Amino acid sequence: MTAEKGNKVYAIDDSMKAQYQNEGFDIKDDAGKVIAYGKGKTVPYEAYMKAVMELEALKKAKGKKPVQEKEGE
Repeated sequence: MTAEKGNKVYAIDDSMKAQYQNEGFDIKDDAGKVIAYGKGKTVPYEAYMKAVMELEALKKAKGKKPVQEKEGE
């Protein structure tokens, strides 16, 4: 598995996973899939507000037009 943060990539084992995660590194398995995210990350306020606005728009759209399910599901 690897610990990745910015342009730094370290090969680690299970005993080092918690240490690197606490330092903000994302932990990925050998296939490159994220298995744990680093702690202490933040999202820029603009990105957060964009997500909030999209969620509100989806909630309003869902209230006006119910999503039709496909037959047989």
